[in-house]
Amino acid sequence: MVFSSLVFVFAYLPITLAAYFISPVKWRNAVLFVFSLAFYGWGEPAYIAVMLASVLSSYGFGFMIEKYRANDRRKAKLFMLLSVFVNLAFLLFFKYFNFFAHAFGAEGIEGLKLPVGISFYTFQIMSYTVDLYRGEVAQAKRFVPFGTYVTLFPQLIAGPIVRYKDVCDQLSARKESFQKFASGAQRFVCGLSKKLILGDGAAAAADYFSAQSELAPTAVGIWAAIAFYTFHIYYDFSGYSDMAIGLGRMFGFEFPENFDHPYVSKSITEFWRRWHITLSTWFREYVYIPLGGNRKGKARTYLNLAVVWLLTGFWHGAGWNYIMWGAYFLVLLVAEKAFAGRVLEKIPAVFSRIITLFFIGFGWLIFFRTDISRLFGDIALAFGAGGAFSDLPTAVDILKLLPFALICVFGCTGIPLRVCKKILSKHAKIAAAAPAVTVILLLICTAYMVDDTFSPFLYYIF
Repeated sequence: MVFSSLVFVFAYLPITLAAYFISPVKWRNAVLFVFSLAFYGWGEPAYIAVMLASVLSSYGFGFMIEKYRANDRRKAKLFMLLSVFVNLAFLLFFKYFNFFAHAFGAEGIEGLKLPVGISFYTFQIMSYTVDLYRGEVAQAKRFVPFGTYVTLFPQLIAGPIVRYKDVCDQLSARKESFQKFASGAQRFVCGLSKKLILGDGAAAAADYFSAQSELAPTAVGIWAAIAFYTFHIYYDFSGYSDMAIGLGRMFGFEFPENFDHPYVSKSITEFWRRWHITLSTWFREYVYIPLGGNRKGKARTYLNLAVVWLLTGFWHGAGWNYIMWGAYFLVLLVAEKAFAGRVLEKIPAVFSRIITLFFIGFGWLIFFRTDISRLFGDIALAFGAGGAFSDLPTAVDILKLLPFALICVFGCTGIPLRVCKKILSKHAKIAAAAPAVTVILLLICTAYMVDDTFSPFLYYIF
């Protein structure tokens, strides 16, 4: 799919930037709106209508919610629910119709494809509708800025999930500057490097060990596949988030952070505060807290967590493994709240981090194995059943990849960022060389893209 090709992004970005900055300030939202629709339409032309229907319906319902919000809350709530229903209907149909049809023994719709990014822009639209009903944001009276918010191409495919209240002021008044543009470009290249150099490298290693586990099953081999997939999903997804935040900054926007070194977490609870932060925030504010959060006793808290994690798993994909993945983390989080959290707090931090990372990695096995029968086989293999512990070729392959794995481990910590900030703040000459380093990294990434022109982002399928 052209949509997921970084080559297409690189070809499209200079044209968009040029059109944006030569336009008068009052027309810049319109330029972004048009170019974002064109960007989306290049990969999914048939689904522009679906996106526009979502945008138009929520924009129109916004007028009705605003009209009745102050003096007739029942009618305002009705229009809020209608808006949510319309947008969820699109998501449920395209993402889950065939899943439920097959689950109940019926035939699905052949050729039904998932519109790229629908899970992300649907949640963004719903945040506007709910926050407007709550009185937390002003109504979007002009269509173009609102349409720009929903379709903004830097974060359209895979987030971060930007709530309307986070950027509504920026849509009406934002300041572009050379410093902000340069900072955004550096952040973009940083994310691109994470994705292409580390993320794609880890993906190749994970695929290799996964394939080897079928030919010569070993416990060490399947754990190697899990470890490299753990690196892959982090560098690919956080790299995309960095690119989106950087691109947004180049256009004058400040998007929320989406990752905060999640693999250094000392508990699963902390991990989910650091991983895909905007999704966790969305579920907390629009599902968990409205259900009562942890304010109505332990039993109700666990029930609320169950709802959130069923939805979280299902949001990621229409497959039983995603539901199992959500249930897996539900069990871990309930265990932490009940007793395990106190244990993790008492042991040395290094051990709590290792234990947490073990359970995270095992969760990624459930996440990426969509074939349930193979999933159970891999789980058995990981714990010593169905194959040897290791063999010589697997051990040799791991030793060859050990330097790359150590780089990936180091990059997951906050150390590189802290060191860079310290050096740049204390050494002006090195700081002056930062643009040159950015250009060098960009050239290296370009060489990677020339070698492999199709480089899909992992999360664009969600």
